[in-house]
Amino acid sequence: METDLQLNFGYLFEQNLIDEIAKVGVYKNFTADTTIIELGDFIKSMPLLISGAIKILREDENGDELVLYYLEKGDTCAMTLSCCMGQTKSKIRAVAETDVELILLPKEKMTDWLSSYKTWQSFILQSYHNRVEELLQAVDTIAFLKMDERIFKYLKDKAMVNNNDELTTTHKQIAEDLHTSRVVVSRLLKKLENENKIKLYRNSIKVLEL
Repeated sequence: METDLQLNFGYLFEQNLIDEIAKVGVYKNFTADTTIIELGDFIKSMPLLISGAIKILREDENGDELVLYYLEKGDTCAMTLSCCMGQTKSKIRAVAETDVELILLPKEKMTDWLSSYKTWQSFILQSYHNRVEELLQAVDTIAFLKMDERIFKYLKDKAMVNNNDELTTTHKQIAEDLHTSRVVVSRLLKKLENENKIKLYRNSIKVLEL
């Protein structure tokens, strides 16, 4: 575990903090499409992402989902931290976009390290800043972009976090993630293909403009 921590967080944290994380952290693996955090869960630990990508979603009262943002290697989830410190239930669902390796840190250490390590304080503040920026982008996308632009942005973001311009996904999954209908997605994917932005295959989509 300590080697992974050094590789991913050694440039951020001093050695004493790395040693503490290695001592109290719990190493976990999740396969792609596994739910890591469910809506309504009480959060007892905060994740540090070692490898892979995690999709963060919200759900409305009808059970329809909307993708808010992705977490990548070296990230943590500010919403999880907020729930840890506020002792509230999770307001998001976290799903492994790819196979994921992470370290779970006990919530009891969160406030201790904020006062003990300036590097941890900076990391948490930067994480909050990054997530707020991504949430604002999500709001802007919903409010100001046309649906074909939203779909294309979704595909580009998904390609980047997967490090692969060919995505194995379905029209139904895209519709669920963007809170729209499969018929609309299918029509607009064909439009994007005609504009040479993507290439549609039987079970995958290749993003041509990244």
